[in-house]
Amino acid sequence: MITAFILLSIFFTVFSAPDFSQTLPATVNQGEWHLLHASIGISAMHMQLLWNNKVVIFDRTDFGPSNLSLPPHLCRHDPRDHALQTDCTAHSLLYCVDTNTFRPLKVQTDTWCSSGSVLPNGTLTQTGGFNDGDHVLRMFTPCDDYSCDWVEFPGYLSQRRWYASNQILPDGRIIIVGGRRQFNYEFYPRSSRGSNLYTLDFLRETRDAHENNLYPFLHLLPDGNLFIFANTRSISLDYKRNRVVQEFPPITGGEPRNYPSSGSSVMLPINETQAIEAEVLVCGGAPPGAVSQALRGNFVSASLTCGRLKVTDENPNWVMEEMPVARVMGDMLLLPTGDVIIINGARLGAAGWEYGRSPVTNPVIYLPFGDVNRRFLVMSGSIRPRMYHSSAVLLPDGRILVGGSNPHVYYNFTNVLYPTDLSLEAYSPPYTSPAFSSLRPHILSLDENLLYGQSFSIVFNVCEYTNDRVLSANIVAPSFTTHTVAMNQRMVVLRVESVMQEVGNTYRLSVVGPSTPEIAPPGYYMLFVVHSGIPSHGSWVKIH
Repeated sequence: MITAFILLSIFFTVFSAPDFSQTLPATVNQGEWHLLHASIGISAMHMQLLWNNKVVIFDRTDFGPSNLSLPPHLCRHDPRDHALQTDCTAHSLLYCVDTNTFRPLKVQTDTWCSSGSVLPNGTLTQTGGFNDGDHVLRMFTPCDDYSCDWVEFPGYLSQRRWYASNQILPDGRIIIVGGRRQFNYEFYPRSSRGSNLYTLDFLRETRDAHENNLYPFLHLLPDGNLFIFANTRSISLDYKRNRVVQEFPPITGGEPRNYPSSGSSVMLPINETQAIEAEVLVCGGAPPGAVSQALRGNFVSASLTCGRLKVTDENPNWVMEEMPVARVMGDMLLLPTGDVIIINGARLGAAGWEYGRSPVTNPVIYLPFGDVNRRFLVMSGSIRPRMYHSSAVLLPDGRILVGGSNPHVYYNFTNVLYPTDLSLEAYSPPYTSPAFSSLRPHILSLDENLLYGQSFSIVFNVCEYTNDRVLSANIVAPSFTTHTVAMNQRMVVLRVESVMQEVGNTYRLSVVGPSTPEIAPPGYYMLFVVHSGIPSHGSWVKIH
């Protein structure tokens, strides 16, 4: 019998939703944790999955040596570094998902609390940081051998970008928004005409008493405007004309959600099989004054609430729900099924050095279109606290790669409440269970280059085909994840034209590519065929 988790996930289908009047089983598979490496030598503060199944992972450079050595000829010499002017240890690495191996990379300037996006050609473009890295733009272009490494462009950014957020745009540019004491935005690549810097008073207005509204949540809307959420307020920005199109109601309850309150946000999947809607989900955070209280040794409860805002409504208003457990510093990721996982973080305190307490080691899966009283499912927990400076990304096989946690100024492994964590592990959600192997589709072939609005074919097989009503084709843009912000994350449910049985258990899907670059900006996506709530392994496609 299909579990409650699987049945509720069926809402992400390309045809009419199935009947849920039947009684659902009371128990749900809670997924599994697997340790990949006890130590990768660095703490995974930032992560980005690339189209060749490699993950770029990096920390910061100004805290002293890491536990991963560089080849001698790659030692970093930086007279401006606050901790170590000559450093022969790595602060970045490249992890290979397919082989579970990694190699060190050389980053030359400080990447602490920086941001990033992947260009349409697959190059990771990474922006800002601290100290000598705050105006730097860095690029990492994937390769099939060991030749690729970071290439840096000092002084490229017009302003200091520390705790800024990035979003890939329909024209392939990247917008870089905010940062500490930065009430403006700019673009990569720079404009060839006029200024590349634009003032945004909204960022000045939404800062708290300590000038914090850092790592604002950004979501590209289907109309091409940019949704920006900072602390409790949000707007739709026409970045082409530098004007606010709409200001939305403040989130109910008045709890700030951005760093250091550090909730998280996703835009729920855009479904091309129906009228286009855009709905933003914001979960967790910490109440006003949480940092000040933590400095005095009083760790207040994190936020228990999630808010949903259907931005495309004529009169949008927040609809609030409660999570099973309060959470700050939680990472929120879209799963291939269209459900949302909330992972990592703490019950008490806020983001920052030593400001968090009471780790939340159990992920929660949120079913956006499930019964309103049964949308949150508590999953099995890890034995490792993932506190400040942890991160997580979705992998093509549907697992969640999890690493990091270093709530200290330097690496500290002893005599502290939450030691620096250099491990890398993976959480396997319930849909990965072998119990569902007969329902799991396997993609045999597909067109890897997709054109906007053009039909393409996906050939897959599945042992136990149910019916067309529980079949969908979903594309997912991988996130740049750091500090509970999954930048550029996006899912689109594509329109299926037909399903035809070919031979035996083999089927051919005729699917229409995303309609516009505003729906899905150009670049690389993971494509999943989802059948009865069970996703295939993701196949990489490139949208032009």
